Amino acid sequence: MLSKLPTPRRGLRAAFTLLEIMIALAILGLLVGLAVANLGGIFGEKQIEAARIYVNSSLPLTFDTYKLSMGNSPSTADGLQALMTKPAGASSKWNGPYVKENTEWPPKDPWGMPYQYAFPGKHNPRGYDVWSFGPDKTDGTADDIGNWAETTTTEENK
Repeated sequence: MLSKLPTPRRGLRAAFTLLEIMIALAILGLLVGLAVANLGGIFGEKQIEAARIYVNSSLPLTFDTYKLSMGNSPSTADGLQALMTKPAGASSKWNGPYVKENTEWPPKDPWGMPYQYAFPGKHNPRGYDVWSFGPDKTDGTADDIGNWAETTTTEENK
């Protein structure tokens, strides 16, 4: 006796169900979310590094040129603007502008806030302080990025 083999159904097609597609999209969404979160951290670190380089390398060169011409750093009142336009009452020694004329001035940090300046500095009493408020855009917090050496809390309390 011959056994009858099951015959394949012709109307049934192999396809993904709606549930399988939704699960795949959910997994894809999680992966994209993780990737974006990690990229934000990478870019955040680069912004901090860019601000640190600017206050410790780029601006000091400009200030040195100003100081060679004028004999001293700009006052806090004159601020960074003294590097672009001659301050009121400045001597004829002013040889500026000390920055390129097509440069955005006053300069802004990676978070869109203007860099801050003080002479004499709080952290550099014999020189000047230049700093960014950092990612939180608030002055005087731990994430401020300045041209001074970082100190620990115990050193500050001495």
